[in-house]
Order: sequence, then structure tokens, then C-alpha cells
Amino acid sequence: MHGRPRPFLVAILIGLAAEALFLWGVTIPSKIVFDEIHYVPAARALLALSGPVNTEHPLLAKEFIAAGIALFGDNALGWRFFSTIAGAATVSGVFAILWLLYGRMRPAVMGAVFALLNFTIYIEARIAMIDPFLAVFTVWAIAAMLWAMRAPPGKVWPRWIVAAILFGLAVAAKWAAVPYVAWAGIGFLVVRWRDATRAKRLLATMWSDRDQPHWPGLAAFPALLVFGLVSIAAYFLTFAPAFFYHDQPLTLAGLLPFQMTMYAEQTQVLPHHTYQSAWWTWPLIIRPIWYFYEPSDGAMRGILMIGNPVIMWGGLVAVLACFWGWLRARDPRLLFAAGLWMASYLIWAIIPKSLGFYYYYYLPSIFLCIALAAAFDHFGEGRFKHWDESFAVLAFGIAVYFFPILSAAALPGEQAFMHWMWFSTWP
Repeated sequence: MHGRPRPFLVAILIGLAAEALFLWGVTIPSKIVFDEIHYVPAARALLALSGPVNTEHPLLAKEFIAAGIALFGDNALGWRFFSTIAGAATVSGVFAILWLLYGRMRPAVMGAVFALLNFTIYIEARIAMIDPFLAVFTVWAIAAMLWAMRAPPGKVWPRWIVAAILFGLAVAAKWAAVPYVAWAGIGFLVVRWRDATRAKRLLATMWSDRDQPHWPGLAAFPALLVFGLVSIAAYFLTFAPAFFYHDQPLTLAGLLPFQMTMYAEQTQVLPHHTYQSAWWTWPLIIRPIWYFYEPSDGAMRGILMIGNPVIMWGGLVAVLACFWGWLRARDPRLLFAAGLWMASYLIWAIIPKSLGFYYYYYLPSIFLCIALAAAFDHFGEGRFKHWDESFAVLAFGIAVYFFPILSAAALPGEQAFMHWMWFSTWP
């Protein structure tokens, strides 16, 4: 006899397993890696409250890096510790989204397994950059939206506010989260429109708080207003340390002008970079990035920012399969799974950036794991029933193969990297 599923416990166990993997060997290389050159000095400045550094981005992610330095010292563990926590929580967040969608263990666990094997979470969880924090708050904000969506009457508002706070914190980590706040509002209205249409009610009822199957008791106008105000408040609260800088302290009068300064820095035209790539190349893994490749800690070591080809390319098939499945079965969960990836990828076709890099694909690469789990769940019947497990085994085998240049393991020589270079655009 099977007991009741315990999703919270499973999510915790998955997170702990991910954290153990991410922490193992995280202090190697013991020197600054890739864009840590920007964010570690900014975190040091925050810790000392000396003055503004790295003003291109908001403060939250750098505050987490500073907290790690305060806890563990100004060393590799201190720089990267909270990135490992963010990465582990992101894997658990994938589980949470799929559990809230399906209410069953298999798709939720498989999605988390795919996330753990997709390479990008592992790599970003072991470097002091801002993207791990962008991802964890965005993923959990989406989970909170689903949590509020399925709340019983009387419990919707607290969950709605939690979602708004998380979206605000995602933006406070990196402005790339701004479009997700807009997608959340649009998604809310689309679901309300769909509910009114299916019930054959007047479309005006979608704005009401009465007789709503999703987010019951939530009137649309007040909900969206509160959502916007709470997320904005959460965002601006993360700037609090800047008011205590020794040099150039921030003021209330200067808070909004500072946002314009950030925008100007983020949209400036930058010179050519060796690893730059166009947004349309990222799903195909045409130009991955060497985060690190040099002698360190007694050996030649490398960290290649690349997605697991099995999951990255298989995930594209899964997105198409989810969309096709939705057209045939009209299961909104399939459209949601495909739409997450489509919306997150479309952002980069629109955002005004003079340069693009493969690591911008980080969030879309996570949402591919949700699409894979949804597609396998929908089509996994009969002889296809265990294809998700076979797919996971294949992804695990590729992960083992690439592990030395994901984990900064000791390599036999300067040209050792050629063993993993499948295409001429990879070195």
C-alpha cells in the first residue's frame, strides 16, 4: 500500500543532493573565474560599504556573494557558496513547478533530474556570477504563481504576494527578469480569459473576484496593481546598503536617476568579444564559452559553459512535441511548458544588447527540462512508457563524459580540451 506523496520532503532531498554535488570541489579553481572579475570586487565593496562598483547591475546578487565572503572569508568558498545554494534551489524549483502542474511524482522528479544533468545549472552554481540568483528567484516566482493559482479561497492573497516579492527579487538580481514580470501578468489574464470562455460567461467576468476556478477571490485590477507595487517595492528595498556607502552614497532623490544610469550602461555598444554569439545560435550550442582554461592548483584545468547536448537538443524536440500535443489534446499544461521556453527565449531576440553570450541562454535551458518532463509524461504510454528513464540515462552518460571540463578537474596537458571539441566552433 502506497502512502500519500510528500512533495515537500522530496523537493528538500533533491535540493540537498544537488547542493552536495555543487559544493564538491567548488573551491577549485582557487582563483577568479570569468565574470567573477566583475562581481567579486563589487561584493567586496558592498561588504566594506566603500562605494558603488559594477553599477551596470542591481545589488541583490552581489549582496549574496558578499554574504558568502562574510561567512567563509574572501576565498573561493566565500565567493561561490551562495551560488551553490541558488543552483540547488533552482533544481528543487523545477520539481515544484512540475508538481504544481501535474500533482504526480514522476514528471516532477524527472524534470528535476533533467535539470541536474543539463550542465548549465551545475556550472552556474559553482561560479560567483549574478545569473544563479536571477534563475532561482525567477523559477520560484513561477512556482509561487502556480501555487497561488491553485490556492483555496482565503489563501490566495498571501501566495500572490509571495510571487510578487520573488519576481521583484529576480529583477533585483538582474534586469533580464523584467520581461518575466510582464509575462506573469499576461499569463494571469490569459487564464482568466480562458476560464470565462470555457464557462461561457461574459468576458467582463474575468475581472471579477467571484466564481473564479483559478486565483479564487482575486479581482484582476487590484491583484495586478498589488502585484506591481509589491514587486517594485521588493526590488527597491535591495538597494538599502547603497544608502550607507562611504563614497557617493545613494539618496532617495538619486534612486530613480540611478536606474537610468544602469540602463545606459546596459545598452551601451560594446567592442567585439572572442566568445560573443547571436541569440539564434544558442539552442544549437554553436558557440559555448570557456569560463576558464589555464593552469591552476597544480594542473591544467578548464570550465566550459555548455549545455548537455542530449537535453539541449532533445529539449527542442520536446518543446515542439508539447505544442503539438496541446494542439491535439488542448492540455494547457503542455502549452505552459512549451510557452515557458518560447517566452524566455524570445526575450533575447528583443532585448537591446550589443553583444550576446551563450550563458544568456541559462533560463531557457532550465525551461527545456520542464518541456522534456511534460512531453515524456504526455506521450509516454505503451512502448514509450520508460523513454524518460532511457533519456535520463543517456544524458547522465554524456554528463560523465563532459564532467572533467565542467568541474575544473585536472587535465593531462594544454591540448587536452580537444578531446571534447565536437565542432570547429567549440574551441
